[in-house]
Amino acid sequence: MGAQLRVFRRRIKSVQATKKITKAMELIASSRIVKAQQRVDAAGPYTRELVRAVSAAASHTHGHHPLTAKARLHERAAMCLITADRGLAGAYSSSAIKEGEALTRLLHDEGMEVVPFLVGRKGVGFYRFRDREMAGEWTGFTDQPTYENAKEIADALLARFLMRTEDGGADEIHIVYTHFESMAVQRVVARRLLPLEVVDEVADTSEGGTPFPLYSFEPSPEAVLDSLLPKYVTNVVYSALLLSAASEHAARRRAMKAATDNADELMKSLTRQANQARQAEITQEISEIVGGADALASANAGS
Repeated sequence: MGAQLRVFRRRIKSVQATKKITKAMELIASSRIVKAQQRVDAAGPYTRELVRAVSAAASHTHGHHPLTAKARLHERAAMCLITADRGLAGAYSSSAIKEGEALTRLLHDEGMEVVPFLVGRKGVGFYRFRDREMAGEWTGFTDQPTYENAKEIADALLARFLMRTEDGGADEIHIVYTHFESMAVQRVVARRLLPLEVVDEVADTSEGGTPFPLYSFEPSPEAVLDSLLPKYVTNVVYSALLLSAASEHAARRRAMKAATDNADELMKSLTRQANQARQAEITQEISEIVGGADALASANAGS
């Protein structure tokens, strides 16, 4: 009984140590979520105005610009998949990888070859384990991305898109990331980045009925797009990295909270079993004492 009680006590100490780690990681993730949300909110106004300017310029090119025209040969597509560098974030990375695999199958069904660009060690490890070729990989910054990181990725995607299809260029660029909606809701999004599709939302006369501004393009809408579209692509990648970082912290916080709660439940269960073992040990000791006393009394009576 004593050995069993020592086993329970060692397990309780081990679970207590694990709980301290998971609780600390939960608190760290909670603080980083706030910072990630602030970065997303700070980038919002620039993103909205950039989209309005790009859409206005694109509407005057009538789809003739290389980055807005329809796919040339529809033979090859590049896919940028954003995952995490670290684990302990629940199904965050696996959900993004599953969406990337679904997009890859869809593009294959359309007769297109997929060229993967991977962000995050989890995605890179997934592809390396299966001996798949990667056109580009970036790691080490998924929880705190910078604009320089986004520009490096965007430059690689644009270079592949502007390359001739016959030379290995991509006809389409897709990006897969996790969109942060709230602390409780994050969803994986797959969207086509290039060719740029001009949507009606750019002409929004939102709250207050503000009219859509009229732009004067100098020297021409095409020249303006040459300057704006690379910035637009970089901004989309940067926004995806920021949203993915916030989603990663939210997923890790949720996973660590669940681990902490499970540790509490396990400690209660182990404590209950330890108490039962201690009670059984005490009962056995009392029984031995009573039995010894009875035997001694019987021996004295017989003499």
